[in-house]
Amino acid sequence: MAGKLVLVSHHLCPYVQRAAISLAEKGVPFERVDIDLANKPDWFKAISPLGKVPLLRVQRNGEETVIFESAVILEFLEETETNPLHPADPYARARHRAWIEYGSATVNAIGRFYSASTEAGFLAESGALSEMFDRLETELAGETGRTGPWFAGERFSLVDAVYGPIFRYFDTFDRIGDFGILDGKPLVRAWRQALSERPSIKHAVAQNYPQRLHAFLRAKGSYLSTVIGQYELANAPRSARSV
Repeated sequence: MAGKLVLVSHHLCPYVQRAAISLAEKGVPFERVDIDLANKPDWFKAISPLGKVPLLRVQRNGEETVIFESAVILEFLEETETNPLHPADPYARARHRAWIEYGSATVNAIGRFYSASTEAGFLAESGALSEMFDRLETELAGETGRTGPWFAGERFSLVDAVYGPIFRYFDTFDRIGDFGILDGKPLVRAWRQALSERPSIKHAVAQNYPQRLHAFLRAKGSYLSTVIGQYELANAPRSARSV
């Protein structure tokens, strides 16, 4: 077991959520410290080579080790803590690691989706994101003997820890409009529902996460920001619309 663990975090970062979910699933106590990435404290810049979160500060035997990059943190926890989330079989483990990388690519695609500045760009990114989930639907359908709600069936894994934060974006997207990205993907939608009910995933963010994400997207200055503004205007009380 590692020593005292401090997870350096940002309230919206999906990569931080992965680590928090893994720690919760393993039953490992940890302290969480949120920072403002727009105004990084000096102590953070001194210990973060890439200037990114998450960081895991491990205090053991009077010394501290700082681990950066979420994939490395997840692997470190697998090697040092009980309750493994990777499959034991090396072939299955390699497959899971590959789909974790696919999850990182999906996060990047989501970023392009909500950052697109024009309607044409927005629609193109929406279509590209839908195609990524089509591939995931095919993967889930091809899992021989898959009977449980998770990526590999009955056993919750690190792949699930990675996709829980991904689907959380769609909770906010769905309140803005129907973009159809997950349409026609029943296995993906069922997986999303199961993940949304998992305690470790629920508690990987603060209660005000939806409001914070909505405000972030609203202030982005993107095409989606315009859609949000139109939605808010259409749903504002009549008296507010006339102001």
